[in-house]
Amino acid sequence: MTDAADPESIEQPRPATYYHLARAVLYREFLIFVRYPANAIGGIVVSLFFFGVLFYGGQQLAGQSLTESLEGIIVGYFLWTLSVGAYSSVSNDISSEVQWGTLERHITTPFGFAPVALLKGVAKIVRTFLTSLIVLVAMLLMTGTTLRIEPVTTVTVAGLAITSVLGLGFAAGGVTVLYKRIGNWLNLLQFGFIVLISAPVFDAPWTRLLPLAHGSALLQRAMVDGTRLWQFSPFDLALLLGVAVGYLAGGYLVFHYATRRARRLGVLGDY
Repeated sequence: MTDAADPESIEQPRPATYYHLARAVLYREFLIFVRYPANAIGGIVVSLFFFGVLFYGGQQLAGQSLTESLEGIIVGYFLWTLSVGAYSSVSNDISSEVQWGTLERHITTPFGFAPVALLKGVAKIVRTFLTSLIVLVAMLLMTGTTLRIEPVTTVTVAGLAITSVLGLGFAAGGVTVLYKRIGNWLNLLQFGFIVLISAPVFDAPWTRLLPLAHGSALLQRAMVDGTRLWQFSPFDLALLLGVAVGYLAGGYLVFHYATRRARRLGVLGDY
């Protein structure tokens, strides 16, 4: 008997781990970015178009007052593009899976759909960071403004700030699984991010508990005033981390229970 016919000589397939899943999801996102660059370029052009309207239109209307607050506007717009990318990546991805009828296939995998969606959201955040950095550089060149960008501080503060938005994306995805076509309501929430980013955290400290608000204030201090990560108080950093983890966990739970209810009602694949 040859080795090929001996069952003991046949190597058993090893079960996939979360490392393999993360690597596959990141590689898939990289391939989509490379093979379909027109969509990514279109997103950058649209973002710059709206900023151009805001900047040049504001110059005509507000004049000097706009110039004095231009640094804060650029940082806020940068955070808004990151937030919209993180939120829409999760909610739109789940909505697309429901429409394509592939959601059940993900749920029956050993990992379940929630970990897959979470990793896909993280991968899209990485991609959104790259495109938003291009938008940021273009805004600085367009306006002739300079910011103090320390990579570790900027990535850490902005990453934790938009993690809370990722939780909102999961909650919105869970509602989509149950109620299907609610795209207009989901898109409306994106404009609510502007309110959260510009929340008066010094006049109303309770607003720091809202998504994006506290992270936006810290990002302003980091990119406008040059405050480094280790120069923030432990309370500020703990609150930033707590808000990020709290909203992500809350959104994840909403999505988990929404998909369970959809399966119990038998409407998971209905459309």
